[in-house]
Amino acid sequence: MNDRYCVPCLLGLEGLVADELRRMDLQEVRAENGRVYFTGGPEAAVKANLRLRTGERVLLELGSFEARSFEELFEGARALPWERWIPKDAAFPVVGHSLNSQLASVPDCQRILKKAVVERLKQKYRLQWFPETGETMQIRFSIMKDRVSLCLDTSGEGLHKRGYRPAHNLAPLRETLAAALVTLSRYRGRDEFCDPFCGSGTIPIEAALIAMNRAPGLKRSFAAMDWRVWDKALWQQARQEALAAEYHGDYRILGSDIDPRSLAIAHENAQRAGVDGLIRFEQADAAAFDRKTDRGVIVTNPPYGERLGEKEQAEALYRDFGAALSRCENWQLYLLSSHTEFERCFGRPADKKRKLYNGMIKCDLFMYYRSREQGK
Repeated sequence: MNDRYCVPCLLGLEGLVADELRRMDLQEVRAENGRVYFTGGPEAAVKANLRLRTGERVLLELGSFEARSFEELFEGARALPWERWIPKDAAFPVVGHSLNSQLASVPDCQRILKKAVVERLKQKYRLQWFPETGETMQIRFSIMKDRVSLCLDTSGEGLHKRGYRPAHNLAPLRETLAAALVTLSRYRGRDEFCDPFCGSGTIPIEAALIAMNRAPGLKRSFAAMDWRVWDKALWQQARQEALAAEYHGDYRILGSDIDPRSLAIAHENAQRAGVDGLIRFEQADAAAFDRKTDRGVIVTNPPYGERLGEKEQAEALYRDFGAALSRCENWQLYLLSSHTEFERCFGRPADKKRKLYNGMIKCDLFMYYRSREQGK
C-alpha cells in the first residue's frame, strides 16, 4: 500500500521541488502553497531524502481533518493508526505550528496531540506507560485555517543541512535556496560558472553537486534510518544507486569574495562536501569584475543592506558591480536581492524577475540573459 508524503519548502520553490520528485519517477506529485505531495512506499521516501536539493524535509502524512476545538483535535488524532508506525518503546515528541486557526496555542496543541497518541497506543499495546527509550519518531503537526495535518518526520534535521557547513560566516544562504538558484539558472556543468560574492561558498558548492549529479544527502544521516518499521537495506541500496548516477567531468566553477576569512571557510566547506577539487576560490572585488567568457553564468547573493546604515553601501556595490558587468560579454546573471531599488542601482531592468524568500526575507531573483549591447 502506498503512503502519502509531504515535502515542505520555501515559498516560491514549489515548482522546482515538484519537478525534482517527478524526475525521480515518484507518483502523484502535487504542489500546493509551501509544500509538495507525493505517494509511494518507503523506498520513495528514502530516495527523496537522499536526492532532494530544494525541499526542506520529507514527512510521512498519517492523516488530516478539521478541528476547531481541543476535543475535535484529540478525537481526530486518536482515530489515526499510530500503532502501524510507532513501536511500544519508541520516543514520539510532538512539534508543529498553527496559523489562522481557532486552535492558536501551539503548546496546548502539543499536549493534546501527545495525549491522544498515548491513549491510542495504550489501547493497542495494552500498556499504561511508555518508556520512550527506542528510536525517535517525531510527530509534526500543521494547523492551517482549522485544517490539521499530522505527520511523522522521516528526515530529522532539515534537508538543507547537507553536512558540509558546520562553519559559516554571517547571514549564510540556506543550501536548498542556493540549489534552487543554480537550478533556475539551468547550469548543468557545461558553462563557466561564477559567484563573485561567494561568502562561505554555498552557491559554488551546490553548483558543483549539481554538475556532477551528486545526491546532496550522501554525507548525512536521517531519522528514519533508525526506524524498525523500514528495512535498513533500503538506505544502502539508494546510496549505491545515487553513486552510480554521478558524472565526472572537467568543470569551471569559480567562487570569489573580497573577504579572505569567508574564502577560508568556503574552502573548508568545499572539502567537507568532497568538491574542493572542482571549485577554484580566489580573493577578488566584485566591483572590479572583468572575467572573460565565451559562455558563462553568474549566480550570486550579494549583501542586501538590511541592517541600519548598510543600505547606501549595498546600493554603491550594486552600481559598481553593474558597471563592471556591463563591460563584460556572454555572461548571464541570476542575482538574489531584497533591495527594492536594485534595478535602478544596477543600471538596467532585469529581463525577468521571480519572487523568492530567503528565510523570512522577501526577495526577487533578478535574471539578465543578454548583455547591455544586445538589449539595445
